[in-house]
Amino acid sequence: MPMLMAVTVCVGVGAGLSGMCLGLLLHFIQHWAYGYSMHRLLSMQSFLQGVAESTPERRVIVLLICGCIAGLGWWAMYRFARPLVNVPTALKSDDPRTPIFSTIANALLQIITVGLGSPLGREGAPREVGATFAGWLSHRIGLTPQESRVMVACGAGAGLAAVYNVPLSGTLFTLEVLLGTFASPAAIPALLTSVIAATVAWVGLGNDAQYSVPVFELSDSLMAWSIMIGPIFGFAAYGFSRLEQSARRHAPHDWRLLPGCLAAFLIIGLVAIFYPELLGNGKGPIQLGFNDDVSLQLAATLLVLKVLVLLLSLRAGANGGLLTPGMSIGAMLAIVAGGLWNHAFPGVPLSAYAVVGAAAFLAASMRMPITAIVMALELTRVNHDYLFPVVFAVAGSSAALRICIRRFDRVHLPSITLHKE
Repeated sequence: MPMLMAVTVCVGVGAGLSGMCLGLLLHFIQHWAYGYSMHRLLSMQSFLQGVAESTPERRVIVLLICGCIAGLGWWAMYRFARPLVNVPTALKSDDPRTPIFSTIANALLQIITVGLGSPLGREGAPREVGATFAGWLSHRIGLTPQESRVMVACGAGAGLAAVYNVPLSGTLFTLEVLLGTFASPAAIPALLTSVIAATVAWVGLGNDAQYSVPVFELSDSLMAWSIMIGPIFGFAAYGFSRLEQSARRHAPHDWRLLPGCLAAFLIIGLVAIFYPELLGNGKGPIQLGFNDDVSLQLAATLLVLKVLVLLLSLRAGANGGLLTPGMSIGAMLAIVAGGLWNHAFPGVPLSAYAVVGAAAFLAASMRMPITAIVMALELTRVNHDYLFPVVFAVAGSSAALRICIRRFDRVHLPSITLHKE
């Protein structure tokens, strides 16, 4: 038990340090690429502001560089490094270790390309590095296979907690998504590692909320909308997931990566001349939606374009997460749906719809309803009264998703273990 506790603390510290370093690297690349806030990695100027103030020519050139790095980098990794092993696959093995060099190379490529403007997410990198460190340490210490699997899952959740400053969400991600159990032998180390990692990451990334959200007041109109709109978000998330899986499945792993990525990111750069909001993982559009700074027409345009550039990037062979991109899709879809609702039942700000929609789409697209609810609160730090519409919308989207999976995928969905068997 003392040895397991020591490993738990080390995994938390390691995931926190790696998440902090990857986060700082991302900021450095963003500032260097678009020429803003060159003297401070953490500044009041956002990535979207930096991109919007850059010249159109610079956006295209940076995206071409991004395509070149993505194509050459992932081609070289697939050609010369050991095959990648994702965390869910590793957790099914008696030896849940993932290849160190391949994982680190893949993580760095994700951070570099997202920093240069790739529309994919950055959260996959710290999760993968945290899990790799946990697997290596567990093997060196000599933990049992079951203990090693728990530590690897905790490392992944702690990496997520560190980069987004969401310790409770990192804990729940470990338990709900990776381990499928809330039993105390898993819950205790999951909580400890995520809290330690988030605390360690404060040193470099600070203790600020990821998004600033105005004060909302609950209304009957918002509650009714949340109940009615939830299933629609579930169906939309299922459709997006099918398209995303198809794009990844048909992505090249050979020499076609370079021309494919160059073409894809050139197209994205050209579109970004008119819509700079498309560059990056989607945090900029989410914040605009939360601030009520997105019109109904712009939200509809960004919704369509964001889905297209995400699928284009994945089909070309780029890699990255879908957490923040999924939230951005949900926020834009909610603004469109909320704007239409306001024509009949006015009075609710579009930003209120955006918060609910981001959580509902995230819950269904990543199949993590509990984690999505808590993450919506941790990322925005909204009043806890806002939990009610979020829960209603997430419940509806998750129920619709399960119907789609059972109807179209014909998959039996396992339940989550709440106690130790």
